[in-house]
Amino acid sequence: MSLKNSLFFILRFFKAKGRRRLTFLILIGLFALGDFLLMGLVRRTFVFYFVSDRSIIVEDRMLRRSESRESDITRYVEEFLLGPGSPDLAPLFPRETRLRSLLYRDGVVYADLSESAALPFSEQGPGDLGQGLAGSFETLYRGIRRNFPYVRDVRLFVAGNAAFSGEFGEKEAPGP
Repeated sequence: MSLKNSLFFILRFFKAKGRRRLTFLILIGLFALGDFLLMGLVRRTFVFYFVSDRSIIVEDRMLRRSESRESDITRYVEEFLLGPGSPDLAPLFPRETRLRSLLYRDGVVYADLSESAALPFSEQGPGDLGQGLAGSFETLYRGIRRNFPYVRDVRLFVAGNAAFSGEFGEKEAPGP
């Protein structure tokens, strides 16, 4: 088949509107699939707890693959601190709160949050449920334990100081 015949065939193929649309949809799908595979994203069903109308809401998010458990936990905590994806949901920590450092050793997570994590704020979701600041830290603790079954304990710090030390570990760990 010559080049001229090939071009003629392609032009005839695209003259029909249905074929043109189908071809564009296939090309867009292939482009999206290629982008997905190259980006290295994987659907990880991490449970993020947020508050809406006095009830707990769960979100799942697409997160990039990582090689280590510590990186997975770090990514989870950073996403948790960003707050909910929906504007109708209340975040559990002030928007200025950042993860200063995170260390995972021998089944224990040590997470140090910025000073703003200890400050009350008007959007405080757990405060509306009567949980206050301790509720925010407990929700983070339970979220890490729920999403990473290999974590035995979580130690939370604010600006290097222990926050609610040992209070959450004594309670029953969340199930899957």
